[in-house]
Amino acid sequence: MSARRIAAVVLRQLYLLRGSPARFLPLFAWVAVDVVLWGFITRYLDTVVPARLGLATALLGAVLLWDFMVRVIHGVAMAFLEDVWSRNFLNVFASPLTVGEYAAGLVATSVLTSAVGLAVMVGLAGAVFGLSLLAYGAALAPFLLVLFLTGVAFGVVAAAVVLRHGPAAEWLVWPIPALLSPFAGVFYPVATLPGWMQAVAAALPPSYVFEGMRAVVAGGPVPWGALATGAGLALVWVAAAAAWFVAVHRRVVRTGLLARYSAESVS
Repeated sequence: MSARRIAAVVLRQLYLLRGSPARFLPLFAWVAVDVVLWGFITRYLDTVVPARLGLATALLGAVLLWDFMVRVIHGVAMAFLEDVWSRNFLNVFASPLTVGEYAAGLVATSVLTSAVGLAVMVGLAGAVFGLSLLAYGAALAPFLLVLFLTGVAFGVVAAAVVLRHGPAAEWLVWPIPALLSPFAGVFYPVATLPGWMQAVAAALPPSYVFEGMRAVVAGGPVPWGALATGAGLALVWVAAAAAWFVAVHRRVVRTGLLARYSAESVS
């Protein structure tokens, strides 16, 4: 795997961002709206809910962490969709670039774009609402790592779906976070879910993150065991997503679907 070719994929995305404010603005605009909206909601809750429950802090913290994961998913997917919209796949895969290097470039691009969103979220939450995630110190790192790995996995899954079914399947990318959030227990404990949803939640790494976050906000210790389980599951999801993307790529190349890529679905 060549670091230079991976960097070339990232550089292409950076050139696109530099040349188009319309591409750069969404990196932080929507997360800023979410932080401001939920920040005022939590400020109101502070007036009606006993502060010792930590509900307001838990809600705003959940919004920040969840938006970070969503930025990672969309960072991978958007970098991929730029090649979909420009019909650039034949150019990409006619080069010496391997599918692994291409996927690594998408992930590296997502690291940069999600970092911008995270910096804006943390800055706004601290400056406007007095919530500093940095106050948790090094304990914050495993929470973000599990969410990052999960976001990478589902971003690669989204890219594989579009690669297999064509640009018309793009609409399947955007609902992924919304479909995951009820099972992940972002705003409520997993124990409130019915049994079958709890079984699904047990297979999703974010559920361990948000359960752990609520425990820490309530004054408990960092649940290292649960986070280790979440990290292990996240690695499994990443490996499965990467294997599926490679399998889909081989299929579309072998069947010639890649060469017939158009603005409609392929079959």
